[in-house]
Parts: sequence; C-alpha cells; structure tokens
Amino acid sequence: MTQKTNLGPFLSDELPSDSRHSRQLVRRQMIAEAVMAEGSMRIEDLTERFGISLMTAHRDVDELVGRGLFRKTRGIVSAAATSLIESSDVYRANRQPAEKKMIAAAAMQFIEPGQAIFLDDSTTVLQMAAHLPAKVPLTAITNSLTLMNALKGMHDVTLLALGGQYHNWCNAFMGRMTINEINRLRADVAFISMSAITDDIVFHQSPEIVDIKRAMYDCAAKRILLADHTKFERRALHSFAALSEFDVVIVDEKTSAAHVDRMRTANINVVVARGDEDRS
Repeated sequence: MTQKTNLGPFLSDELPSDSRHSRQLVRRQMIAEAVMAEGSMRIEDLTERFGISLMTAHRDVDELVGRGLFRKTRGIVSAAATSLIESSDVYRANRQPAEKKMIAAAAMQFIEPGQAIFLDDSTTVLQMAAHLPAKVPLTAITNSLTLMNALKGMHDVTLLALGGQYHNWCNAFMGRMTINEINRLRADVAFISMSAITDDIVFHQSPEIVDIKRAMYDCAAKRILLADHTKFERRALHSFAALSEFDVVIVDEKTSAAHVDRMRTANINVVVARGDEDRS
C-alpha cells in the first residue's frame, strides 16, 4: 500500500472563500503527492493527469519549487535525490519512516541526562525528538528549524538554535555564520545522518551541508552516525568521513548481513536497530 505523503506543514494555507483559489490549492496538493509518490514526473504528464493546461502546470510546479519541495529541469519535476542534488526534507521524511524511528530509538542509549548534544537537520535525527523527554535535562543544539519547533516547548530541554542563512529545501540554517556558532561550542555527542555510503565512506550531495555536519562532528566528544539500509544503495558527490571514524554506526535490521559483517570485520562499532520486541 502506498503511504500518503504528509505535506501539511508545507501546503497549510487556509482555504480561502474564493473557490477558484481553493481548487488551486487542492490541485497543488494533489500534484505534490503525485510527484512525491513517483519521485519525478514529466510536466506534460501532469497536464494529462489533472486536466490542466501546460501553462497552469508550470505555474503550479513553480510554486512548489519555490517552497523548496521540488526542482524543475527540462520539463521534468523531481523530488527524488540524485548524486548531485539532495531531495527536500518533506520527501525524505516520507521515506523509510519505520526504519528511521527504530534507528532513532536505538540512538537514545547513547544519551545521558545532563549532556549537550548536536542534532543535525536530517529526517532520521528528527525522529529522536519524541524520545528526548526520557533523557532530560538536556541541551539540544541544532540548525534544523523543524527540530527547533519540535523542541521549543519541551520541558527541561535547553534549546540552542543555530542561526545563519535559511535554506527552504531542507528547512534549516547553513553557512559561515552557522559554522562559527558551532565552533564556539563543545558538545558531548553529535548525531549525524548522511545521504549515501560508498566503500564504507559517507557522502552527501551538498558541500554546504557537509561543512555544517563536519563542524558538529569536530566539536563533539562522541560522533554517532544514523543510517538506514537505503543509504548503502545510493551515491552522492561529496565525501564526509569513513565509517571507521564514527564512534558508533546505527543501521536498521533491513541492512544486508554482508554490509554489517564487513563493517564489524573492519572493527566499526555497528548497532543494528530492531523493533521494540527485539532491539539490539
């Protein structure tokens, strides 16, 4: 069964009294869900599916691109990541949600009350937010606006929000200002997730994001990588670090035994996150 994409926070305009505008918002929601489900679509195919003109299709797509949900090139609208371009956080949040939740739950064993922790802007690390109340008091440091909103009212969690230049596609702050703020801090643990793992090296499409994560990595006493099984099937351009440089690598139970065995043979500290009844 295809999981319905949750676009509420990003297409949450209140329906106006103008019925034409209402239909436009509903149509854009449907277009967004279709592209999220397919990964990429030809804009001409959108005209056929939704019975709209090519001009209207381009206008709707341009609005969604402006919100950071998609990219548009040569008549194709895409949500899925490539080796050069990362997908939006909305698209990523709806991929492997069960695995990400298991990994996030397993990551909590590496947090102790009273610690300061870096949380990056990844959708896997985002899943840790729901578990943090069990480990308070904590100081949480993040550049993710999504995480800031999740943590801002949390009792006994001191939130340090990293500023900088805002990027709509990942709903996070990046750039030199962000890095400078990180460099002035020292945290106990950094929780990091990346786009791809190739030859036991982690990669990301965005050099700006690599710089932010590297700053968090360098300013933490312990570094933990969160990676679901699909990361071993992807490629990205910019290298970040070898798996052996992390203190812990947490993967999900769908990660192939060959990958897990190879990492453990290389003395990489691998934790396989499992369901509630059998979590390692």
